[in-house]
Amino acid sequence: MTSTDIVIILVMTFPMFLFSIYPGIKVSEYMQARYDVTEKQKRTIMVSVTFLFALTLSILLYVL
Repeated sequence: MTSTDIVIILVMTFPMFLFSIYPGIKVSEYMQARYDVTEKQKRTIMVSVTFLFALTLSILLYVL
């Protein structure tokens, strides 16, 4: 995997945010209800799940 492949995957991540915001919100709400996390932890979970899900979608689209 070259550096251009990595750049292409990262560029493809930004449109994938449209599809990954909803799962990030739902996972963070579930974690707050189930494990009683604070609001700061909820936001951290939301951002990290959204980014990781968008990155995963981008990698899958690039590879397939």
